[in-house]
Amino acid sequence: MQQIISLTVNGRQRKVAVDIRESLADLLRYQMGLTSVKKGCEVGECGACTVLLDGRAVNSCIYLAVWADGKDVLTVEGLAGPNGELNPIQEAFISEAAVQCGFCTPGLILTAVELASSGKSYSREDIRREISGHLCRCTGYVNVLNAIEKVLHSSKS
Repeated sequence: MQQIISLTVNGRQRKVAVDIRESLADLLRYQMGLTSVKKGCEVGECGACTVLLDGRAVNSCIYLAVWADGKDVLTVEGLAGPNGELNPIQEAFISEAAVQCGFCTPGLILTAVELASSGKSYSREDIRREISGHLCRCTGYVNVLNAIEKVLHSSKS
């Protein structure tokens, strides 16, 4: 059964037909071509499919597309500046060598965007707890924590 939904994706209003059983991850990847949304575990445990939904990080693999009707969705593709420049969080991930294979990176970056936009202060342990829903087999998380801390501390200056 199909349903028409309206949502804003990366600042652009979209109206799409979706199967009522389709995940938001599938809609974003396969209908909209937003390949930063990775499909890892497909049960909401690895964080690779993380997107921001109305500013909050969600696992899009376990979130039905129909639930996104009327909502604002942000993927890594939506972080680029007007001339394609990288977001400061992306820059920090590069400068702190927080990227290896890159599979987990989009989800971690979007969680960092949520933290940075919250206006709250986070200790290193707080950040560790906030990213605990992301699995990374390459980095060991140290450089990821460094990158997120760098952005959070620079945004307070």
